[in-house]
Formats: sequence, structure tokens, C-alpha cells
Amino acid sequence: MISETNTRARSVDADDPHLWLEDVSSGAALDWVRARNAACEQELEGHSGFAALRERLATILNDKARIAYISEHGGLVYNFWRDAVHVRGVWRRTTLERYRDAAPAWETVLDLDQLAIAERENWVWAGASSLPPAGTRCLVFLSRGGGDAHVVREFDLAGKAFVAGGFALPESKCSARWLDIDRLAVATDFGAGSMTTSGYPRIVKEWRRGSALDQASTLFEARPDDLSVSAYKDFTPGFEHEFVERQRGFYSSELFLRRDAGLVRVDKPDDANAYTVRDQLVIELRSDWEVGGYTYPQGTLVATDFARFMNGERDFAVLFAPSATSSLDGVAMTASALLLTELDNVKNRIVELRHVHGQWQRREVNAPAFGALGVSALDASRSDQYLLTVTDFLTPTSLYLCKAGSDRRQPLKSMPVFFDASPYLVKQFEALSKDGTRVPYFVVMDRKARMDGLNPTVLYGYGGFEIAMKPFYSGVTGQAWLAKGGVYVLANIRGGGEFGPRWHQAALKDQRQRAFDDFLAVAQDLIERKVSSPRHLGIMGGSNGGLLVGAAMTQRPDLFNAVVCQVPLLDMRRYHKLLAGASWMGEYGDPEVAGEWEYIQRYSPYHNVFGDKRYPRMLLTTSTRDDRVHPGHARKMVALMEAQGHAVLYWENTEGGHAGAANNDQQAQMWALTYTFLLEQLR
Repeated sequence: MISETNTRARSVDADDPHLWLEDVSSGAALDWVRARNAACEQELEGHSGFAALRERLATILNDKARIAYISEHGGLVYNFWRDAVHVRGVWRRTTLERYRDAAPAWETVLDLDQLAIAERENWVWAGASSLPPAGTRCLVFLSRGGGDAHVVREFDLAGKAFVAGGFALPESKCSARWLDIDRLAVATDFGAGSMTTSGYPRIVKEWRRGSALDQASTLFEARPDDLSVSAYKDFTPGFEHEFVERQRGFYSSELFLRRDAGLVRVDKPDDANAYTVRDQLVIELRSDWEVGGYTYPQGTLVATDFARFMNGERDFAVLFAPSATSSLDGVAMTASALLLTELDNVKNRIVELRHVHGQWQRREVNAPAFGALGVSALDASRSDQYLLTVTDFLTPTSLYLCKAGSDRRQPLKSMPVFFDASPYLVKQFEALSKDGTRVPYFVVMDRKARMDGLNPTVLYGYGGFEIAMKPFYSGVTGQAWLAKGGVYVLANIRGGGEFGPRWHQAALKDQRQRAFDDFLAVAQDLIERKVSSPRHLGIMGGSNGGLLVGAAMTQRPDLFNAVVCQVPLLDMRRYHKLLAGASWMGEYGDPEVAGEWEYIQRYSPYHNVFGDKRYPRMLLTTSTRDDRVHPGHARKMVALMEAQGHAVLYWENTEGGHAGAANNDQQAQMWALTYTFLLEQLR
């Protein structure tokens, strides 16, 4: 239920006394941060066992036996790797055959530690994009401190060096895609008026080698209040196409096919995802679509001949149809097949589809029937090989090499056993939410634990942006929590993608309270089952999940004794004015519209925390370099709660971006602080 505090939410905006903390790098704000970091570290690092825990977590995160995940290009497989020696990381490569070895012989392509020293920059790896199909050039993306903004540099894979005079973009939240060896599709900060109100590029251009960036020709200009724009090429041999995508909002976009005569709109629903797979156009529906005399339900995956579609035909094949318990979790393409990863009651299965003689043939892949499955193609246009990851809460993740058309799986790698899983079991329960909706959740606990309400329990949730929370294996969670006698709970609340678009859309905008109600229902169900009790129950969430636990704390503080709130959104009056916040109005609503602020203010944590209420102790963590969710959310919440006399701890990492940490040692420090806090509060 919504507590009575929601009926008296404060109006805080321009008169906010803590607004100065939004100035991320001001001396006063950073002095404030340093003081609270010192207090947090002094308290939590002083607990017996902290140093040993941090060391153990660093060992896990740096373990050389963990899986080195790969991508393929030009007959070689590439991996980016961090460990205790390569703190910033090394980009390396080997052959697939050598990769199968227990200790592959890796060739270093780029050493970020050496690059950072040579250039006196705080470089954090942000990825690389190779020129298909087997070109020797790629684009390397580097971030200062781990933020979303990055620089782009052309890199020669053969010479293992940046290309002198090659393509290069200054730091920005940008998009750069290959069109061919001499052309890029670039969306970046071109100067005044070239970025959207969400902080992303508004203009995309074609940039030709040898010309200045300001001479690039414009392909498309989006509106200032759009989210972003980008362009890309489908390099599939024989089916090459160039596209421009206008992202109007987080869940609405327009797709254009680039032809000699200009751009031609692909007539898909605005809220649907569409892409080409060889001669087919594949469309993922977020809403019901009435077309060609038939209505395709939301969550359906359809396909049709791309050329005939562009000529006006509307004849579709249904590749996936959702049910009450199933949804589409992912799509991967190999040279001759489509691989669908489906979810059924938060458990994965894989289906293989082939388009043969104008018809789609379906085959269920004999994959493990437990936990979470992940599929990625090695070379989507030239090979039927793909990588399969298999994981669950208690089984170390395994990586297999598979091939479309076969159920054979060749084991490649397996994550080390980081904790003894034999004492634990996994159960799946359902909670009954306020409106009668059944909400599933997973519980990981010692099989000998008594149902007496005394178990230290942490409840994790997210509930937003159609992201499904699935089982996962974590040495950090196992060592820092389960091995200490803790119970771990993962909630599958509305707002997420566990049951497709309908599950997500059920908690959008004015229905956001449903996500909070679901989370609170899981907490109450844990208490009723005597898995835990308010004295021993804590909650944890990050980003949108930080908003979730903030709202849960302000609405039902009586249910919990600890709150871990990571890189959170909390000031929902100003979220749209901070960094990428404007891009999320499709999720939360617009606070500038009176009718929408009316429902937002009822749950905005920053506006619903009061001095005359007793709240569970809270630990907030964030990053100075988070340029997606502004650290001002966490800073101001702490300042307000301190002013009201509440017990709160705060830790802000100076690096790390939205991930909260830029390297494994920082991750170890962050998680050691987090689990020490939870253990002390909930035991």
C-alpha cells in the first residue's frame, strides 16, 4: 500500500537547499563527498572481516580462470581482459582452436594500462567495432573514468596501432558505424544545437576519409526533443542495406532505408523494433498491430520479405507468439538460421528457425532446461556457429560452442567454483500483489535454514525498461552473502521484461506504483513464509532499481532494516533535467506536466522522506563519473536525510561511470562495503 506520507509530498525544485550538490565537480561538492566517503569507510572498514572479504572478492574478480568471453573477426577471436596485473585491461586475440586450450596463447592487441600511462589519461575501455567482413580496421571507444561519453579512434588490427590521420572523434556521447573502409556514419556533438535535450546526438552525417568532420554530409536531423539519431549498415553479403534510425523516445522510433534517391521510411509501428535478416524484415511488436486484415498481439515476432514489404505488401509469418507465461527474450542470427531465446515463467529455452523455400521451419534446441541461457553468433553472416552460455544461481557459468542445425555442444570454458554450493537450494515462489497479480520470485538459501524469520535476507529488484531479472552465478554473492548465512531473493516484478511488453507496460508512467506494490508484496510474502522478518530483511537495487528501493523504503519503512541504493534516481522532480534523464520520460512521465507530476510526486523518494518518520538504515553508492544517472540524486538524498536526523551512509567512487566502478579492485571495495553493511544491519 501507499503510506500516508505520499499524500504530503514536498514541493522541492528551485528552492531545494541541496541543489548545489548537482554541481558534480565543484570544490564544495567534492569536499562534501570526501567527508562522507571517509565516514563510510571508517565505519565499515573497521568491522572485523572487512579486509579479508575485500581481498577475497578481489581474488574472485581477478581470477585468471574465469571465462574470457570472445567475439570473432577475420578468423580470430578477441577478448578484453582485466586482472590484478592488467588493472585497466588488455585487448587481446587468439584463434578459436587455441581458445579451446586451458591456457590459450593470447596476442596483445592494445594494452590500456600502457596507453593510459603514455597519454596521461584515465582511460576505461568502452568497446571496439570492427569493419566487416574481415577488414583490418576497427573503431576503438575509450572513456575517461568510465562515463558514457567516449572518444573514438581508428585502429589498425594488422599493425596493432592507432591509424595516423585516421578517423577520430573527440569525447561525446556519440555513435560511429562503418559504412565501408572510407566512410563512417557519425552522430556526435557537432556544435551548438546538435544534441538533443536528452544529451545524445541529434544529427547523423556521412563522413568520408580524408575530409574534415565539419565537411561531412548530413543524412538526417532529428528534433531537439527526440532521444537520438544514428545510422548503420547491414553487411550481410548479397543483402547489404544502409539505414537511418530516428529514436523519438525510449520506446518509439522511425527506421529509414537509404537509397540513391534519399531516405524511404520503413512502415513499422513506432514502438516496434525492426531489422533485416538476409531477405527478410523481422519486426518485434510492443503493441497490438492491426495490418493486412489481421491483428498481431503485442510481444509477437513477425517476418516478411523485405523487398515486397517496401513495395506495399503486408503478408507476415509469425515466428513467435507469446502466451500468458512466455515471452521473447532475445534473437540471434547465424548464416542460415535465427535463434530465439524464449522465457517461460522466467526459465529459458532456445528455438531455431530456418527460412527454406519461402517457409519458416521451427526446431526446439535441446539445451539445458535450467537457469538462464544466452546466445551470440560468432560470425552472423558467414558461419552457423554460435556461443551458448548456461548459468544459474548455484552452477558456475559454462560456455559452449554450438552450431545451428545440431544439438551438439562443445564445452569451451567454465567459470571456476567460487563457493561451495552444496549447502544451498533455489526455490521459486509467487507473491500476491495489491491488485491480485501473481509475482514470481527466486529464493537462494541454505537447505538447513529454519523458517523462523531470523534469516538475514536481501531482496533485489529492478522493475523497469522491459529488463528481465534472471538467475545468475556470482562468486561475490556466494562468498560475501550466502557463505555468511544470508538468503538472496530476486524479484520478477512488473516494469521488467519477464513476461514481455505487457509486463513492462503494466507499470509505465501513471501505473508505476504497481512495480512498488509488487516489490512490497514479495517482501511481505517472505515475512509471511518466515523466510525472514523486518528486523532481518534488507533491500537492494541500482539505477531504476535504486528508485525502486527508495520508494519501497519511504512507503513501507516498517518492512525493512537495511537499504542499499546504488547509482539511483531519487529526485523525480528534476530527473528529466539531469544528464540522460529526459530520455526516460516514456518510462516515468514528464514532471513539467501537472497531471503527470501529480502521480510522480506520490512516489518520488526525495519528496517523500520526512524527519518525523523512522526509516531503515540506508547505504547509497554512486560514481562521480556517472554521466547517465546524475550523482546528484544520491548526494541530495543523503544531505536531506542527514538534515532530518536519519542514519545514512554514503560512498561515491570517483571513477566507474554508471557501473559504479572502473576496475576489479574498485568493484571489490564497493561490494565489500555493501555486504559488510548488510551483514551488520541484518544479522
